[in-house]
Amino acid sequence: MSTHLPTDIRLHQQSRKLELCFEDGKTFMLPCEYLRVHSPSAEVRGHSPEQAVLQVGKEDVNITAIEAVGNYAIKLVFSDGHDTGLYAWDYLYELGARQAEYWQRYLAALAAAGVTRRADG
Repeated sequence: MSTHLPTDIRLHQQSRKLELCFEDGKTFMLPCEYLRVHSPSAEVRGHSPEQAVLQVGKEDVNITAIEAVGNYAIKLVFSDGHDTGLYAWDYLYELGARQAEYWQRYLAALAAAGVTRRADG
């Protein structure tokens, strides 16, 4: 059972951000790019850390649909066609709470791979 339950979910398509409000009063504004590159899908994460696939070129991605999955998650459909990750409430909360850390880790992985991210994405 989820320990963090959302009270509101709003997609801001123009700014490409997903706003999540939780029962404990915390609110997170998560960019679509951030959610896409941290997809919990096997396509992104692999079946082990060694199989994870670094996501590149996702600066302009947007969310085109949000589908409820029971009472525990949502499925996000992205403009690049990706739609296989199920974002559990606790995972979304973790992505919000640790956004700065996870984003810096992602940027470091891009740099290590020699990939330049467009800053205006």
